[in-house]
Amino acid sequence: MSKTQEECLEILEQIRWGGQPRCPYCDSTNASPFKRERRYHCNTCFTSYSVTVGTLFHRTHVEMPKWFRVIQLFISQPNRFSVRQLASEICVNKNTASYMLSRLRKAVDEEPELLEQLYKAIDEPRF
Repeated sequence: MSKTQEECLEILEQIRWGGQPRCPYCDSTNASPFKRERRYHCNTCFTSYSVTVGTLFHRTHVEMPKWFRVIQLFISQPNRFSVRQLASEICVNKNTASYMLSRLRKAVDEEPELLEQLYKAIDEPRF
């Protein structure tokens, strides 16, 4: 699995919004995309947002391909690797790996559907 940041965000947008951006603050679909980044401006409540708002990816600085790899490992091999092994696998330090695992454990309870759909999308080959 070697997806780019852009491909990962596309997958997440398709899963969360079905291709139509939806404001996480007011639930409006009246939005304008920013030209230089993958963010949107809500024309109803005048906030800006990205697809990661309200998910386990919100306010992290870890690249999406690394998150996707961790999700793949976490779901396919639960409890089969240590934080240090994970850190080595995705090239982050152990504190970042621990932080990512804690977010994933929380997401299992709070957003299991998103994780399941992401796991399916990660394993699907894209041509």
